[in-house]
Amino acid sequence: MTSILFVGDVVGGLGRRTLLALLPELREELEPGFVVVNAENAAGGLGVTPAIADELFAAGVDAITLGNHAYHRREILPYLADHDRIVRPANYLRRHPGRGVTVVERDGVRLAVTNLIGTVFLKAARSPFDEIETVLDGLDGAADHVLVDFHAEATSEKVAMGWYLDGRVTAVLGTHTHVPTADERVLPGGTAYMSDVGMTGPRGGVIGVKKEQAIRSLVDQMGVRFDTSDDDPWLMGALIRCGDGPPARAESIEPVRRAWR
Repeated sequence: MTSILFVGDVVGGLGRRTLLALLPELREELEPGFVVVNAENAAGGLGVTPAIADELFAAGVDAITLGNHAYHRREILPYLADHDRIVRPANYLRRHPGRGVTVVERDGVRLAVTNLIGTVFLKAARSPFDEIETVLDGLDGAADHVLVDFHAEATSEKVAMGWYLDGRVTAVLGTHTHVPTADERVLPGGTAYMSDVGMTGPRGGVIGVKKEQAIRSLVDQMGVRFDTSDDDPWLMGALIRCGDGPPARAESIEPVRRAWR
């Protein structure tokens, strides 16, 4: 049996420090076989840089997923093309830098990690429902377990994806909205599902932004510069315990939420 610790959207420098500070004790307590981290907000709240990705890999992260800010930092583009353990949404244009799926191996267990972006309120080149079929066909038995990071805005689209993939992947985990949901469960076919695992960063802000700035923007309806908050840092994610398989199945899913004091 193996397990996967998936950590939700790391926001800014505070989110990175929170992850790096808490990861050693989470490894000791939860003993995950794999650690996967969504880092699309890790560089000042928008995007990721090569240095940050290297820092996460050096800390023992097995794979990094991204989202709608994947290309915000132009310096990451060559890195995405050259490194195979960081994935951007698979349903972006095929000519874009990077890849949409990776397979990492530990102790003889192979985990495929794929990243999809939703089409409700977000932009994608292709339907995530069509694209996941291409991803799964391409794996063709190359992985023991498959984790899907579905980076989407609408809960309805995320729930639909969970049901669509039930029994065919190990886990469908939602990211992007930064607010953890209370609907974690293993679906009847054996797929672990959660609409949003939450964010790793300042819970005292507004989805990562200083609350005063976010409130002013909404009250005044004027443009406001947003800065990452430094108030009340938490790590948020989910732990999936997997059956031996094949086929890939989850036995349990539980939220992981820890304050960093």
